[in-house]
Amino acid sequence: MLRKNLLYTLVLFFSFNSAAVNCLAQDKPDAPAPRQTTSPSAPGSQTQGQDKNQDAQIGKSKLEKETGTVNDRIFEVMPNYGTVETSKDLAPMSTGQKYRLATAGVFDYFTFPFIATLAAIDQANNSPKSWGQGWGAYDQRYGASFADNGIGTYMTTAIFPSILHEDPRYYQMAKGSFSHRSFHAIERLFITRTDSGNDRFNYSEVFGNATAAAFSNVYHAPEDRTFGRNAGTLGMLLMWDGVSNEMKEFWPDIRRKVFHKETP
Repeated sequence: MLRKNLLYTLVLFFSFNSAAVNCLAQDKPDAPAPRQTTSPSAPGSQTQGQDKNQDAQIGKSKLEKETGTVNDRIFEVMPNYGTVETSKDLAPMSTGQKYRLATAGVFDYFTFPFIATLAAIDQANNSPKSWGQGWGAYDQRYGASFADNGIGTYMTTAIFPSILHEDPRYYQMAKGSFSHRSFHAIERLFITRTDSGNDRFNYSEVFGNATAAAFSNVYHAPEDRTFGRNAGTLGMLLMWDGVSNEMKEFWPDIRRKVFHKETP
């Protein structure tokens, strides 16, 4: 019964979001694009326009070009969606773009072996015990881990940012000391940009992951439906997002110094 409930939950959740993506993919941005601060005839405006055109061409996919992001895979494999390397002056994302960004991350090809590894660790630790062993138990652990990751991603990248008009993209600091940049990556867990370009508390990250942790009680084993397990799931989601931010921040340096690639 638990396995069927998990399956139904996943189907309903991702079916809803797939429908939302189709309906909202053509939405207009939540706020108007930033105005130019110089007139077309002002000195330097031509260079500024060339820089923006260059920024728009860096991404490979349509979503990257539309949002000013680049999925320059970390170590050539790990997904790097929603990262801004080239410009600090970007138009706000539409609701449809936020859902597409979340979908790209949840169903990226790297996600499946990563989740398989997490499920294997839980299988080896026999956690939770009530699920036992065997392929059926492994399927349940895989489904729970996939749901934790997927629902958390949709909550923090699409659902809450759309409702609260927050920007889910990660803006690299790129310059400065190692400690300053490391702090910046962690700080962005709690401080984010709004669609209007201002900074404020990152409600989407914190409340989105908290909602995902609470929702996980639907499909986790009965003995795991405790405050301690929910707090642990929230902490794990925040930890992975923090690690992701750190890798997003320093990957260009590794790419340049180790792989000798200047641009994505």
